[in-house]
Amino acid sequence: MAAEEEGLTGPDGTRPAPEPERPDEPVREHRPGPGSVPELLLGRPPMARPLPSFDHEAAPAEPGPLFVDWLATALYAGVLDPQAFTLSTVDTDGMPDARVLVLRDIDAAGTGWNFSADAHSPKGRQLAGHPAAALTVYWPQLGRQVRVRGTVERAADLVAAAEFATRSPAARVGALVGRQSEPLGSFAEYDEAVAVARRRLEAHPDAVAPGHAVYTLWAHEVEFWQGDSERRHIRLRYTRTGPVSSPEWSRTLLWP
Repeated sequence: MAAEEEGLTGPDGTRPAPEPERPDEPVREHRPGPGSVPELLLGRPPMARPLPSFDHEAAPAEPGPLFVDWLATALYAGVLDPQAFTLSTVDTDGMPDARVLVLRDIDAAGTGWNFSADAHSPKGRQLAGHPAAALTVYWPQLGRQVRVRGTVERAADLVAAAEFATRSPAARVGALVGRQSEPLGSFAEYDEAVAVARRRLEAHPDAVAPGHAVYTLWAHEVEFWQGDSERRHIRLRYTRTGPVSSPEWSRTLLWP
């Protein structure tokens, strides 16, 4: 039976790799012995599974629509947390920093990735001092990676307030607690702060965390990477050649 008839093809026509089976019992902690890490890694070689194809010659002229297609395919394939991405920034000393965030939206036309963060957190301060960043997404089941580099723009407070209202109650409570990345004495202290924030939100449903901010990473360069079990990886890089208001892009096929 054809993949289309089985309902197994994604929006870009590719057939996603099957989702691995998950055991019914909870995940157990494994503690390997000294010197056994290389053996563990060699026993699970990367990309050793069926992976979708990528026709780079048929790729669109702009990277935004291609990213949306790949994201939708990842969702369809059952990739866990496909909206999670790694945001990399630099601090005042030029040291790199990275953490996993959640994608909120994408401006496919202007090629901008939207995310939210606490402006008072380390990443918020780093973006204020150096408004440029890199974004990396990896979808293991598909062997696909997307890398984005560009400048970051903070949205107006009204935009941030509107976005905050769309978040789950738990996410809003967490943001109202604040103090992200500060030293924590105990979880009892944290639980007390959560209780205070929850009561505040119940009394004031429209409350917005003071440091809540929405950012857009405007891409200057986007690279799509399709892994291959034979290491014949396909890498297609888009480079912006026009302004954000009317973006134009060049495409380059890269050596694996």
